[in-house]
Amino acid sequence: MSKSLARVVAALEAAGVETEVKEMAAETRTAEQAAAAAGCATDQIVKSIIFRGNESGEVLLFLTAGGNRVSDEKASSLAGEPLGKADAALIRERTGFAIGGVSPVGHLLPVRSFLDPRLMEFSQVWAAAGTPRHIFAIHPETLAQITGAELADFVF
Repeated sequence: MSKSLARVVAALEAAGVETEVKEMAAETRTAEQAAAAAGCATDQIVKSIIFRGNESGEVLLFLTAGGNRVSDEKASSLAGEPLGKADAALIRERTGFAIGGVSPVGHLLPVRSFLDPRLMEFSQVWAAAGTPRHIFAIHPETLAQITGAELADFVF
């Protein structure tokens, strides 16, 4: 088991979440790939989008439904500062994950998080488990609780 996957499993267990982390035969780097692998709607996939505060350097996580896109303007307003995309090195340094496998849980350092209300419309959503081939199912309210994510409108 990779270190990234082990951190996600440990974080889920520590939070008392009972779920099975599934290894998929195909990659789940994109929302479309993950939805096909999980057999669900694209919007049931939790995309973990990382931004960096242009002034503070703070890393922020936006958990959005697979079919939605983060609005830079709305996200910056929530953050209280202009945001820029975090590069792969910063994402790995702060979260411990590579792009395509960023999980909402199990980060190396605490990350301020926001949750797309669209995800709350489902009884189950699927999120990356730290690798491009591992995902797990979770109730969106549980996801919000264990990540401490603020429910907010930040999509187009």
